[in-house]
Amino acid sequence: QVQLVESGGGLVQAGGSLRLSCAASGRTRSTYTVGWFRQAPGKEREFVVGVSRIGGTTPYPDSVKGRFTISRDNAKNTVWLQMNSLKPEDTAVYYCAARDSVVITRMPALYDYWGQGTQVTVSS
Repeated sequence: QVQLVESGGGLVQAGGSLRLSCAASGRTRSTYTVGWFRQAPGKEREFVVGVSRIGGTTPYPDSVKGRFTISRDNAKNTVWLQMNSLKPEDTAVYYCAARDSVVITRMPALYDYWGQGTQVTVSS
């Protein structure tokens, strides 16, 4: 089993920044791919970005391109999501998820492990 714990969420004004962390423990392996998802109230869970074992990433959606950056440190079993120039529409619960595969997928059902989520609220 792998446990994922997100942290770094909070309340920030529009234009501000937050850095989310996803720390893995348990039977961690650097082969896991990790994805960040977000879910706003009343909306479906949305894939934001994923990172492979060696640091390759999926394309960023236009909604976050140029503002969000994913990174990972396998030695620390941690993945980060740096979020800059935050907008009110970024408000959501952010989840990290991991899957034991070299393939990054946007489909939530294909991830094996999930964190509990961290709330990000951006005020206008």
